[in-house]
Amino acid sequence: MRKKSLTRVGSPSLSRRQFLRASGMTALLAGLPTGWVGRVFASDAPETPQIRIGIIALTDCASIVMAHEKGFFKQHGLDVTVAKEASWAVIRDKLQLGENHATHMLYGMPYASTMGLFGAPVKPMIIPWVLNYNGQGITLSTELKDKGIRTPAALKTLIDEEKAAGKPPRAFAMTFPPGTHAMWMRYWLGSGGINPDKDVSLITIPPPQMVANMKVGKMDGFCVGEPWNARAIADKTGFTVTTTQALWTNHPEKVCAFTAEFAEKNPNTVKAVLKALHESSVFIDKIENRAEVAEVVSRPSYINCPKEIILGRLLGKYDHGDGQGEHEDKDYMRFYERGVNLPWKSHGVWWLSQFRRWGMVKGAPDYKQIVDRVHRPDIYRAVAKDMGITVPAEDFKNETFFDGGSFDPTKPEEYAAAFAVKNLAEA
Repeated sequence: MRKKSLTRVGSPSLSRRQFLRASGMTALLAGLPTGWVGRVFASDAPETPQIRIGIIALTDCASIVMAHEKGFFKQHGLDVTVAKEASWAVIRDKLQLGENHATHMLYGMPYASTMGLFGAPVKPMIIPWVLNYNGQGITLSTELKDKGIRTPAALKTLIDEEKAAGKPPRAFAMTFPPGTHAMWMRYWLGSGGINPDKDVSLITIPPPQMVANMKVGKMDGFCVGEPWNARAIADKTGFTVTTTQALWTNHPEKVCAFTAEFAEKNPNTVKAVLKALHESSVFIDKIENRAEVAEVVSRPSYINCPKEIILGRLLGKYDHGDGQGEHEDKDYMRFYERGVNLPWKSHGVWWLSQFRRWGMVKGAPDYKQIVDRVHRPDIYRAVAKDMGITVPAEDFKNETFFDGGSFDPTKPEEYAAAFAVKNLAEA
C-alpha cells in the first residue's frame, strides 16, 4: 500500500515535485535584492505602446516627424501614428479628449488648458519637453513694405494717421490667443506704442492658411512659424519685418505636451516619447542632415510645401523679401543645441506674466503653483539621466529682449505692470 504524503494540518498536500520547486524558488529568491521577494519589479516598457501624436503643418514639428520616419519611436517600444491636424484648437481638443496622447503644441496652450482660459474646459496639461527654439517670424504685406514700414514705431504713425482719417483699423493675425505667435505679435506691436486690443484688429488664423488669407486682403500682417513666412515671400505676398529670434534670442517655441492624467498613468510611455525625441533632435541639429529633414517634412502628409522653401531658413539662410538679399542668421531654429529641451520654469513664469499684461487673467495668478503643475523639468531630467545628457540644476534664469527689456522671474507682477502698453485686469 502506498504511504500518504505528510501534510500540515489545514494545508493542501504538496507533491515531492511541488516541494522541490517551492524550496528551489525560495533559495533563488534568497539571493536577490530586497524588493524582489514575493513580487517582480515593474517593467519599464511603455504602458501604452500604440499612441497618436498630433502635429500642425509647421517646420518645428520636425522632431516628431523624424522620430517617426527614422524609427526612433519604434526603438523605444512605441507604435506611433503622427496625426496632422487642421488648427491649434483641434490640437487642444483632441489632446483633451484623449484622441491624441501627445502633441506638438504652442508654449502657452498647456497653461490655458490647465487654467481653463479662452472658453476651454479645465484640463491640466504638462510640459516635460521643449521641441525647439527660435525660427518664427512676423510678416507684413507688400502694401506696407511699399509704404516703407519697417518698425512698429513707423506702423504706429501710419495707424494714427489712418484713424484720424476715419479708416478702419488694420488687421493682424496670430495662430491662437495664448500661444507663442500671439505673444510675439503683441510684444512687437506694443514696443511701438500700438495696443493690440484697441488700435488694431487681432485675429486668429491657422498657420497653413496665413498666406492665402493675406493674398485676399484679410490681414495686413501675421506672426507664424516657418515655412509660412518664407512662403509669403516666395509668393510675393509679404516680407519678413522681423524674426522672433531677433525679438528674444533663444526663446522657447513649441513643446511636446501631454495631459497630466495621461502622464500620471503612463510614465514609461511619456519617457519613451521623450527619449525618441531626443535622438531625433540630435539628428536634426546636425547641419548635414537638414536637407533630408526638409525633404521629409515637406511631404503632403506633414507640411505640404516645396522643400526648397523649408530648407533655406532651416540652414539659417534668410532672405526677408525686403530687397536686402540673403544673409546668414546664426540664431536659426534649433531642436537640441543650446539646451533647447529643458523646460525652464522661468519661461512658464514669463508666459503667465504676459497673460497678466494683456488682461487674459484677472488679478495676479499664483505663479508658483501653476508653473509647478504645468512645467515638469523633473521628467525631463529623468530622461536626460537615462540618456547621459548633462543639464543645469536650476529651473530659473533671467532673460533680455530686443527693446532693452529684461525679465526677472522672481518679480513677474512688477514686470507685467512696467510695460507702457498693457491691459491689466484686476480681480
